[in-house]
Amino acid sequence: MPTTDALEPARRNPIGTHVKVGRGLASGAFVTASELGCEAVQVFVGNPRGWALSGGDPAEDRRFRSLTEAAGMRTFIHTPYLVNLGSPTPATYERSVALVAHNLRRAVEIGAEGVVVHTGSYVDRGQPDDGLRDHALAQVREGLLPLLDALDDQSPSLLLEPTAGQGRSLCAGVEDLPGYLAALDFHPRAGICLDTCHVFAAGAPLDEPGGARDTADRIVEIGGAGRLRLIHANDSMDVRGAHLDRHQRIGEGHIGVGAFAELFAHPATVGVPFILETPGSRDLGNDDLPLLKRVRAAARP
Repeated sequence: MPTTDALEPARRNPIGTHVKVGRGLASGAFVTASELGCEAVQVFVGNPRGWALSGGDPAEDRRFRSLTEAAGMRTFIHTPYLVNLGSPTPATYERSVALVAHNLRRAVEIGAEGVVVHTGSYVDRGQPDDGLRDHALAQVREGLLPLLDALDDQSPSLLLEPTAGQGRSLCAGVEDLPGYLAALDFHPRAGICLDTCHVFAAGAPLDEPGGARDTADRIVEIGGAGRLRLIHANDSMDVRGAHLDRHQRIGEGHIGVGAFAELFAHPATVGVPFILETPGSRDLGNDDLPLLKRVRAAARP
């Protein structure tokens, strides 16, 4: 991982978007990412709304890994949306653990450096808390620690993505990270994926001057240097603290462009990719990726 700010912008903060696999990882996802000018890319390696453990095509996996390595395109996997390690339903919990393990294996096969997982929620079924959150965090620990312990320094990281705070989230925004990371013993293979829309929806003042800088400072204070390993760069359709996960194009929502300039300039983001998940960001002609590149070029570390 780079340790100095004296890097060309594309190495300091590669920018990309989440793309569809389509015809295949190499024939579809890589071609699309290349046409868009991505320096980093995020994909699903199965149905994002299903439980199936989709096996890859070894030849396609090898081609994708070879192509991304040759292009210097950094790759990430996002786990399916159904994953919830805090679920009180045994089948959901067991399937969630299996999906995370499967996606970590697939990351090795396609050369991805990280697997993003939503931090989940504890479903109360109308009951008072009564220790449900602690029980759910114990489930997270039981499910994830063995997977993390099986990883080495050459393995992909598991990237924890705090939520927008809807429902009874286990980790809504930055201030819930200490308890979640503590449940995992601050494991070195557990990184943080900062989704700007999510943390803004959970209350982070990214719309204020200095707000994004302070948020990044707080992440370093909580997790230590190097814990922030990916940024999902999304504006928000809704106001700060709305607890609504509705992404908007960069500069057209309530966060604004200034927050992204602050993040590009922050020392904690050296080597950290920015992945778009905004409406239309994987369509040719969409300006979000070029806009982020312009903001990055103007940012001053």
